[in-house]
Amino acid sequence: MLNIAVLVSGGGTNLQALIDAQNRGELRGGRIGCVISSRPDAFALERAKKAGIPAEILVRRDFAEQAAYDGALLRLLERYDAGLIVLAGFMTIISKAVVGRYPNRIINIHPSLIPAFCGAGYYGLRVHEAVLDRG
Repeated sequence: MLNIAVLVSGGGTNLQALIDAQNRGELRGGRIGCVISSRPDAFALERAKKAGIPAEILVRRDFAEQAAYDGALLRLLERYDAGLIVLAGFMTIISKAVVGRYPNRIINIHPSLIPAFCGAGYYGLRVHEAVLDRG
């Protein structure tokens, strides 16, 4: 069975959708093995706890260099034997070093069409407002 690592930064509504799908038996061949949050106050951590999913906190600014952060993230992914990474509202940039270790095994959940509605400030309600404004 494929272990899925879900990376989060906020409320965790996408994580909850994945948890609900898992509980309904819809994640065929996979299961959520861990949640990694870039913020210690992310409500997604509560969702993981309630679902009995191990959760970790890894804050980029706690590391002086990108390479140190990458190493810590890769160690967590290896500890949980992650075979698939889901970026579910994860607001920290994933480096080439991490992407290179997980080729074709990273999925980013984004609330709009890319590249039409992405970049700085395009998250949460702002994305939907921009889409409606554009028509």
